[in-house]
Amino acid sequence: MISLALAALFLPLSHFLIASTQLRGQLIRRLGDGRYLASYSALTLVALAWLVVAYLRAPALVLWTTPRWVAPSLLPVFLVGSVLITAGISTPNPVIVRQGHLFDQADVVRGILRVSRNPFFWGVGLVSLAQVIVLGDVGTLLTFGSVGFLGIIGSFVLDAKKAGQYQEAWRAFAAATSNVPFLAIIRGRQHLSVREIGPRRITSGLGVFLVTFAFDTLVSGQNLFENIRIAFR
Repeated sequence: MISLALAALFLPLSHFLIASTQLRGQLIRRLGDGRYLASYSALTLVALAWLVVAYLRAPALVLWTTPRWVAPSLLPVFLVGSVLITAGISTPNPVIVRQGHLFDQADVVRGILRVSRNPFFWGVGLVSLAQVIVLGDVGTLLTFGSVGFLGIIGSFVLDAKKAGQYQEAWRAFAAATSNVPFLAIIRGRQHLSVREIGPRRITSGLGVFLVTFAFDTLVSGQNLFENIRIAFR
């Protein structure tokens, strides 16, 4: 469990203490942009691998037993989070590394960006937090709590970084979007367009949704689909 706790700390700290500080600029000057990105990506993969291995080896220490009605109530969170993930990684977004030139495009706010300007981060965060609630053990709390924290807090950190980099272009982009999912739509600054998000991205999100529940069943030993069916009786 100590290894898991350390891995859960290392993952977000390795991001916030490098990518969001002056250390990032110093490393880019020394290594070059390409080598920095390669090294940073490798570090992220190592951090994730350590977290996964430590999670699989951690003892099962149950914190709470999740009632059967909880999984059905969280279905919208799992589904929305899954679509945010798949649409977020496949939709052109000026917030993403090396896509800052997209700020110059007048119609850059399309598809999933109407929902959130940081869709991938929020998708990972929402799915992770839902996992913690459903599985309810210490290992899940540390593992998915770490990932969820990185996703949600990381979205605000990324906003601050981009605001400093792009200033006027960022202010225009931020005024037309929202970080928190659906907030710009609720406030009338945007509208939801399923057509713009695209059927392939939504279908891929359904795939992530199904894999998530299969993972839960494998890890917990409970058939969560059966729990959902019983809950709806």
